[in-house]
Amino acid sequence: MWLRDELLKSIWHAFTALDVDQRGKVSKSQLKVLSHNLCTVMKIPHDPVALEEHFKDDNKGPVSNQGYMPYLNRFILDKVQEEFDVLEFNKMCWTLCYKKNICAQQLLISDGDAFKVWCIFNFLSEDKYPLVIVTEEIEYFLRKLMEAMGSGWSEEKFADYKPQLNLNNNCLTAWELIELVGIRFSKGMNQQTLSMGINEVFQELILDVLKQGYMMKKGHKRKNWTERWFVLRPNALSYYVCEDLAEKKGDIIVDRTCCVESLLDKEGKKCLFIIKCTDKSFEISASDKKKKQEWLQAIQTCIQLLSLGLSSPHREARLRRRELRQKQQAEEDDLAERMKQLQVANENKQRQLEDMKKKIEEAAAKAAMEEHSRKQTQLDLQDRYRLDLKREKLVRQQMEEEVAQKSCELEQHLQRVRELEDMYHRLEEALEDERQAKQDEEVMRKLQARLLEEEAEKRAELEQIHMQQQRALSQTEAEKQELVAEQLAKDRDLQAAMLQLERLERERHGAVEQYGKMSRKLERATNKTKTWKDKVAKHEGLVRLIQPGDKRPQRITNWGPASFTDTELELRKKSWQESKNQGAQAQ
Repeated sequence: MWLRDELLKSIWHAFTALDVDQRGKVSKSQLKVLSHNLCTVMKIPHDPVALEEHFKDDNKGPVSNQGYMPYLNRFILDKVQEEFDVLEFNKMCWTLCYKKNICAQQLLISDGDAFKVWCIFNFLSEDKYPLVIVTEEIEYFLRKLMEAMGSGWSEEKFADYKPQLNLNNNCLTAWELIELVGIRFSKGMNQQTLSMGINEVFQELILDVLKQGYMMKKGHKRKNWTERWFVLRPNALSYYVCEDLAEKKGDIIVDRTCCVESLLDKEGKKCLFIIKCTDKSFEISASDKKKKQEWLQAIQTCIQLLSLGLSSPHREARLRRRELRQKQQAEEDDLAERMKQLQVANENKQRQLEDMKKKIEEAAAKAAMEEHSRKQTQLDLQDRYRLDLKREKLVRQQMEEEVAQKSCELEQHLQRVRELEDMYHRLEEALEDERQAKQDEEVMRKLQARLLEEEAEKRAELEQIHMQQQRALSQTEAEKQELVAEQLAKDRDLQAAMLQLERLERERHGAVEQYGKMSRKLERATNKTKTWKDKVAKHEGLVRLIQPGDKRPQRITNWGPASFTDTELELRKKSWQESKNQGAQAQ
């Protein structure tokens, strides 16, 4: 059963195409047609009265999508009971929306390939509306497409498409993705190769085709071996007459109770393995040992996924990629929040330090004013002392009072000095706090550097995995070159055999011509002998009777004239043709 979210994506495209004014509203008549088509392709009984009842309060104006969604869930999606042709469902939604959003004349790919790219977009897009596909999923799709076409991944080529992604917040809509593949990405490529690559990725992601290819299968009744086209999906191994999938011959249901085992060569068949199901077993012969191992591993992987309760490996991989992106986004948000908090704390510290500096400056200015006042006072005292010394004898009592006053002022001065020392101590404490804040800032810088180092290590691990994939691709390319060399050797042997056959044909024609010359000489000798025999018989008075027989011209073969009848010659010719065909098949 298909997930409701995946079905809603295709329906959203169709609904959006019907929303001409882009206000989120569609007329009721258009919704009737859309609902009827959905019920038809999804094999659901259509109830036109339900739509009228659902929107009975909105008969005059357009119907909003908020009102259509409850109807869609209740009367259509909740009633899906049996499997239906999801390709037909997607094609119906595609037909409603693609002509209004893309110009087929500008694309370098066919409408069928554009439809497959649209289906792949729906599969890889985020579960948010309006639907978009993020940069990571675009790179994943293009990487799969390059691998399907037998080409290596090129970071430089993908970098050419990134400016467009940056303009669109690192995401694309379905129609922008189709333009990217059909106009920019397909430039300079073989269109047939690109179409085959899109089809392979479509079958793998959308149709859940894990592996496919020709193999020999042993029958259950007649026990004969027949070549079939096998298609492996997560829960079944289907086999067809040929790769066009027109005539399906049967299914091998794969569940957690199945097992697959390798068999020894027998009955002239090699690379054998057997699939044991609950009710019967199936013996299959692969073309070579490598194909056999690939099929064994693919079927075993399906059984393991089913035992773990996982229906589709590509859907599970898509969920894992989304969870990883969400986790990375959460970590980035957390780190940004922590950096923001540290920045706020640092700014508070800076403000406190600035306030402290202002207070210290004010205290220094105040101390300077007091010192200036003290010096001025001292000068005044000195002048006064000189006057008092002149009047010492006259105003001793006034001098004693002034001395007492000066003692009090001295005590106040000492008190001010102690206050200045206290302020100096506070200044030292403020400087110590500033030093501690700088140390905290250095710790945070080290923490940020460590996070950057961890990110670099992760990038190094990803690059190592990429290099391993490149080495695997190089090894596959080397094996391909060996197969091509072997095929060239066989072609040279076949060419030599053809040359030898032509030489034998020329020798046979020469022998036939030589035999014809000898036959003509023999015929002339026979006629001459016959003439003399007639003369002798006439001379002796004997007359030879003319015997009845076949008067047609005699056939000349490699065994002599008239050695065989026409029927025997046709039988020998048919036998020689069959032996020649068997020899050609053996080569």
